[in-house]
Parts: sequence; structure tokens; C-alpha cells
Amino acid sequence: MCIRDRNNDKYSDDNKVHDTQRLKELQALPLERKVLITQSRILEWYNYWNGQVYISFSGGKDSTVLLHIVRNLFPDVEAVFVDTGLEYPELRAFVKTFDNVTWLKPNMNFRQIIDTYGYPLISKEVANIIRYARKGSYTRWCKIYNFDAIKDKYTPRYNLSRYKRLADSDIPISEQCCDIMKKKPCKDYEKQSGKKAILGTMAYESGMRKKEWVRTGCNAFEALRPISKPISFWTENDVLEYIIKNNLQIASVYGKVIKTDEGYTTTGERRTGCMFCGFGCHLEKSPNRFERMKITHPQIWDYCIRPKDQGGLGMGDVFDFIHVPYGKEKR
Repeated sequence: MCIRDRNNDKYSDDNKVHDTQRLKELQALPLERKVLITQSRILEWYNYWNGQVYISFSGGKDSTVLLHIVRNLFPDVEAVFVDTGLEYPELRAFVKTFDNVTWLKPNMNFRQIIDTYGYPLISKEVANIIRYARKGSYTRWCKIYNFDAIKDKYTPRYNLSRYKRLADSDIPISEQCCDIMKKKPCKDYEKQSGKKAILGTMAYESGMRKKEWVRTGCNAFEALRPISKPISFWTENDVLEYIIKNNLQIASVYGKVIKTDEGYTTTGERRTGCMFCGFGCHLEKSPNRFERMKITHPQIWDYCIRPKDQGGLGMGDVFDFIHVPYGKEKR
């Protein structure tokens, strides 16, 4: 059950304080121990909501592992897949091989999103800051220009000045894509069904997800939108090791799972988020996700890169502006 940690004013799904040190301790545990803790968190969540829960299933390797663990405990738990139109074709085909999966669709497609709100670029945090700065937010403007809105002096606290050129451009930028295309269909489904979500996200993936774990642990019972993230203290290596040890089938876009001196990896794609997402692509080594897309999915790549006035999404022009390679032929 949910226990209030009065000393730290945090909601906890066990009797331990959730802080970065505790997260490191959990991440360092062997896989067998992690599986037992994850099963415990799932049992707590299932029992707390009287079985009215569902698995958010993307077809990716993380949610495939989650689905396997949950259905080993409760075989009849429903899975929900949000068909945004941005998934790798291999993922959509893989999802179709599972029973008891409900398919949802967003009210807007990606073309409508970028026309109405803007492109998902750099990161959710940076896109949010630029969006609000353009709307006149003084504090966001100060972050971009390395200026402290409170002390009225320059400070190294915010390292966002590198994006000043992007903020001053006419390229529409927004972090709202995920909220509209993925989260809203799930929220609407939860209101209609009364079910609570179980997600396969992990704290190591971003600073935001790490903060969420510190705030609530795996099971956020009393959040405005209650969510369980029972593998949130796992790492990518844990997921791949679980796949090998349990002989799980995963979507073909990943290739094979192999063991190296550094741990486990895949011979194909390592991450399979939305195909057209620009978050983080400026940090990837070449060949990045778009350069690989040109080779593996050339027709989809062409639609993504082609100028908007020629029927594409216009992301080639955007990548040219932020100096991200995408497979453009040199002249």
C-alpha cells in the first residue's frame, strides 16, 4: 500500500527513502533480485487497484520485457498500444502478434502536430524553454541568454546560450508532441476504463525520469495520474540480459541481442522511439538514427526529409539549420 514518508514529504511505495543513492543501490543489484522487486511492485499495484490495470505496450524491447513479467503474474492483464503512425513498421507488426492488445489512435497526426505546435528538437526541456521564451516569458528568455532573471546579472547556471540562434529562428519548436500523440490517448482511455497504467520506462533514460523516481519510487499511487513504473530502476543491460535468459522474441528492427565485453547490446537499432523524433539526435554519433533510416527505411526517410512544400515533413531543412547530418548527399 502507499505509505507517506513524513520526514521527507514524499510518497513511497515501500518503507525506504527514494533518493539518488537508493536508486544507485537498486541499479547495482543483480538481475535476479531486480526481477523479484519488480514482481513485488506489480503485485502491489495490481492489488491496490483491484486488478483494474493495463500495460502500456509500445512493441519495444523494454515494454516487451514488462509485458512478459506482468503476464507471468496475471495472464489476463490488457495491453494498450498507441498507434501514432510514428512507430517503426517492424514494431507495429510485432505488436499484432500478441493477444489482448487494445489499439488507440491520437486525434492528430505528426504533420498536424508540427504545423500547429512545432518540431520536437534538442530535448523536451530546451524545446519548452524556447517555446515559452517566444511567447514572452522573461525567465525562459533569461535562461537562453545566460541571464539570471532574479539577480539581474550573468550567471553560468544555465548553459542554454548555444541554442540562442535556434530560439531566434523562425523554426517552430515544441515539446508537446508526446503529450498529444501518446499521453492524451492513454489518459482518455484511463478515464473511460477506470484502469491505471503500468509503464516500462527507466530512470537512467533521462534526468526527468530520474527525478520522477526520486519523487515517487516505482508506484506513484497518489499522483494526479497514478502510474506504475516497476522496472524504473533497471538499466538497458538488464533488459537485454532478461531477453536472453528468458529467450524472448523481440521486434526484428533490433536485430539480435549479443554479449560483448561491455555487456549486452543489439545488432540493429538500440532504441526505437518515434521515427521522426528530433530529441537528442544532435548528440548522436554518426551514423545517427536518421542516417540509418535512409538505409533501412528509405521511403519513410524521404517523407521525413523532403520539404513541406513537396509533401514531406521538412525535417531536412531543420537538420541543415541545426547542423545534424541525416544522409544528405554532398554536392
